[in-house]
Amino acid sequence: MIRIHPHAIQRMEERCATTDEVYATVEHGEVFPAKFGRSGFRRNFLFDNDFGGRHYHTKQVEVFAVQEESDWVVITVITRFF
Repeated sequence: MIRIHPHAIQRMEERCATTDEVYATVEHGEVFPAKFGRSGFRRNFLFDNDFGGRHYHTKQVEVFAVQEESDWVVITVITRFF
């Protein structure tokens, strides 16, 4: 199960990431080690839209999470557009 911390929800809203994208990133994205014993997940999505006054074709979502028993708890979310 994937749970999203309230801090991550705020970051998602600020950074234009959806819940579906976060789930897909954790379930199917590239996994990499992160600081403080956390795990990072990365996945690219077709965006083809405007963000911050510019047009981008791709949105990359990075999710940082910790594992608690069998659950992933999403701590924060970062997006990049290109």
